Amino acid sequence: MILHVPGNAMLVLVGPSGAGKSTFAARNFLPTQILSSDAMRAVVADDPNDQSATDAAFSLLHVALGLRLAGGRLSVVDATNVEDWARRNLLAIARRQGRPASALVFALPLETCLERNAGRADRRLPERAIRRQHRLMVRSLGSLAAEGFDPVWTLESPRQANAVRVKSV
Repeated sequence: MILHVPGNAMLVLVGPSGAGKSTFAARNFLPTQILSSDAMRAVVADDPNDQSATDAAFSLLHVALGLRLAGGRLSVVDATNVEDWARRNLLAIARRQGRPASALVFALPLETCLERNAGRADRRLPERAIRRQHRLMVRSLGSLAAEGFDPVWTLESPRQANAVRVKSV
């Protein structure tokens, strides 16, 4: 499957930790196009896992997103984005800049996300956090289009996620 994404759009990756969002982003986009919450935590706190830096990291991510979209640059938001208030903030930035907003949902099985998380050496989250993120992602599946994302694509397996390619148009 090929996803056609406008070159001036915001693409929001949605899914729990361990779903493969960052791996997918690194495989399909330039490093400069990816706005990662983990990378922003590293910028503000020298540690991508420092959850106490989350508010500052997202402030930085929102500023960078606004600047990239103002310049007509494709911007991929790599964070869990499973909560509606977080997506509303991103959509507001895209709307202010008059840019299209699409979402790519990594609706992989919970077991896959838990296994991947358990295998991480660098940033393992508590299992309850992944379960919560997965639950919120599942709840959001039916509302993303109504929120303003167009199109919304959903990936339901690691195989499907590995087969997808992105074409900027």
